[in-house]
Amino acid sequence: MKKYAIMALAVLGMASCSEKKFHVEGTITEAPDSMLYLENVGISEVNTVDSVKLSADGSFSFSGEAAEAPEFYRLRISDQIINIAIDSTETVSVKAAFPTMASQYEVSGSDNCQKIKELALKQMELQRRAILVSSDEQLTVDESNDSIFNMIRQYKDEVKNQYIFPAPSQSYAYFALFQTLGNMLLFNPRTDKDDIKVFAAVATSWDTYYPNAERGANLHNIAIEGMKNVRIQQANTARTIDASKVKTAGVIDIALRDNKGQMRHLTDLEGKVVLLDFHVFASKESPARILMLRELYNKYHAQGFQIYQVSLDPDEHFWKQQTAALPWLNVRDEEGLNSATLRIYNIQGVPEYFLIDRGNNLVGRSQSIKDLEQTIKSLL
Repeated sequence: MKKYAIMALAVLGMASCSEKKFHVEGTITEAPDSMLYLENVGISEVNTVDSVKLSADGSFSFSGEAAEAPEFYRLRISDQIINIAIDSTETVSVKAAFPTMASQYEVSGSDNCQKIKELALKQMELQRRAILVSSDEQLTVDESNDSIFNMIRQYKDEVKNQYIFPAPSQSYAYFALFQTLGNMLLFNPRTDKDDIKVFAAVATSWDTYYPNAERGANLHNIAIEGMKNVRIQQANTARTIDASKVKTAGVIDIALRDNKGQMRHLTDLEGKVVLLDFHVFASKESPARILMLRELYNKYHAQGFQIYQVSLDPDEHFWKQQTAALPWLNVRDEEGLNSATLRIYNIQGVPEYFLIDRGNNLVGRSQSIKDLEQTIKSLL
């Protein structure tokens, strides 16, 4: 599956015939003998441009060949990162102290870099608030997800109206498109028609101001692919299952690879009573839920009961570790919480489960099943 890097920024520009230079300089204190890296954040990768071992006073100075269109870089010590944008031959000055440089730094010489700092701090605050909500044990999973999604919607509205739409040609507008919460894109043009419009606005502006820029072409490609995906989703919407209102409905197939790399179709389990379970192993509820599923599986598997568990975990290696000893079918949707399958099954929050009878008919979901074990027994 094609992936878009968190920043989706272009490879360091080709050498300019005029050899014009940009400069990044300043001080990062409290980090003597640490390596400071200047890295170019590209469309698909991050490349080191230069590095320096900091002295006691923390002073540094980097320079590079200026590109025709804005370029994006970052200053990094360990996991502490300061994002900057370079427009032509400007000089950007940064002052900070380690290890708080990512959130407490001063930048001058570039309005774009100042705006990028504002966006970075807003993103950190969103992350902090989301973590607080997700760790609140007084909230149910649905309440937690609803609260976080509301925060995301408010954040996106603010960023669109205050940073992107007023100046779509600016570097900070481009930067804002690729902000994330965890590993989830806040603006997701692959599935959201409104987010496609945001990408298209920046792409059109970059076409005007930077007609030969690789980044502008990349934005157009992302928007076009998103429009295709949305059309497919709209076609699937007619088949969307509202299981809370339907007692019996034919199941829509899911085809994903299991933890051994084999393609597994949900509909291939016809003849068995199937618990279709959507799960995140990284969640705090996971251990108790897995224990409950083990008990059900051990009791009823010999009678024709099977579990088809769809993981939405972003880390594939972690998922494989967590499922290595589980006896039922474990598949993973690499689109995670952006999965089209969640919309097809009308899932508003996870974990969530559906029960399917031996004839591949959907007979209920968690909200409509009062006693899961008794319902399973009645179907076997």
